[in-house]
Amino acid sequence: MSLQFDLEIAFDELQLGKEFVHFPLEGKSIEQKVKLLILRDLWNLDWQIKIGKTKIEVFPPESYNKETIKMSMRKKREEIIFKNRNWIDKHIEFARENLASGYDVLTSKIEPIFEVCETRKQHALFRIFRYYWSSPYSDYVGRRIKLLIRDKGLPNKPVIGIAALGSPIIHIPERDDFIGWSKSIRTKNLICTMDAYVIGALPPYNHLLGGKLISYMMASEEIRKIYREKYKDKVTIINKRTSNSLIGIFTTSLYGKSSQYNRLKFNDTLLYQEIGHTKGYGTLHLSEETIQEMVKLLKSRNIKVNYGFGDGPSWVMRVIRTAGDLLGFNSDYLLQHSFKRSIYFIPLVKNFREVLNDQSKKPAYYNFTKNELVEYWKQRWFQNRKRNFDIVSKVIDFTPNDFVI
Repeated sequence: MSLQFDLEIAFDELQLGKEFVHFPLEGKSIEQKVKLLILRDLWNLDWQIKIGKTKIEVFPPESYNKETIKMSMRKKREEIIFKNRNWIDKHIEFARENLASGYDVLTSKIEPIFEVCETRKQHALFRIFRYYWSSPYSDYVGRRIKLLIRDKGLPNKPVIGIAALGSPIIHIPERDDFIGWSKSIRTKNLICTMDAYVIGALPPYNHLLGGKLISYMMASEEIRKIYREKYKDKVTIINKRTSNSLIGIFTTSLYGKSSQYNRLKFNDTLLYQEIGHTKGYGTLHLSEETIQEMVKLLKSRNIKVNYGFGDGPSWVMRVIRTAGDLLGFNSDYLLQHSFKRSIYFIPLVKNFREVLNDQSKKPAYYNFTKNELVEYWKQRWFQNRKRNFDIVSKVIDFTPNDFVI
């Protein structure tokens, strides 16, 4: 199968940069712009291009290598950072004020606490730290919980890292097979799960495997309590269901197996179960510029793609699907050929399959406390890290003024 482009392109005007192909867009209609931008994005990801007399066909590679994925994410990230540069520059000092020096971290007992983002300042702090990641920033829609993880072991409680939960994608075959979901049961009980779309540490804690620390904390009973408090009185728009019981969390890696999640255990319990790989269904293969032009195209046709609580997790995916259908593309095919990722499941309940399949109404919670998980991380990972001279040197060298985006 391929995507077919029925358009004329002045290939003598094709612009070849050091890394990327560009097409001239001036004077093109909005429909032509979107088609050219899609073609450009896929060309830059090494899709096979077959040029006929009246059509251009593009075929996806069998798989993307790690460097291609990094290149694509870097370009998309740079687009987003450029677009938000003024906001970032205004808030960079605010970010630095909430970070620790490496020397202080080495003297800290490291006592992490969750801080749920509720105020404008908290959301701003989460946002600027999110720009630090190599993966591009996106505004996740649907149910959302954004978390700052702070170190109570230091007087100013600096930020160790951030985490965020959001509404799960409606259909992931590997996940649904793992749970044993039929379509009807999934529709009913998907609301009892969430996707962790951000889990990571900031400098200098990242050098001390702070990402693993936050990964441990996401398996705690405190996360369930935060979730229950957030959604105890909420009802979804689509299915009119309450959503205050969290049974498990799904997350994905960026490049295949994740060193942060893989074989992560608490005593003899595997906290992150690898359950398969996505089929590459997503949006990262299309640039921010392309998606924004798709939005303009839909607006020009008076088509509005709404989003809100209970409305589904990926507004961007629905924009791509709607625009693709409008342009006569196979939108399933266009969305499917993004980057494959490993899928991990964090069960918060021992009998999660029975509960998620309506075979039991009594969840048997693990009830791992944050404190015991943190203590395990210290003994298993942190102590060894502190004895590594090269790691300690990197930590000591960091000061908040070194933090840039």
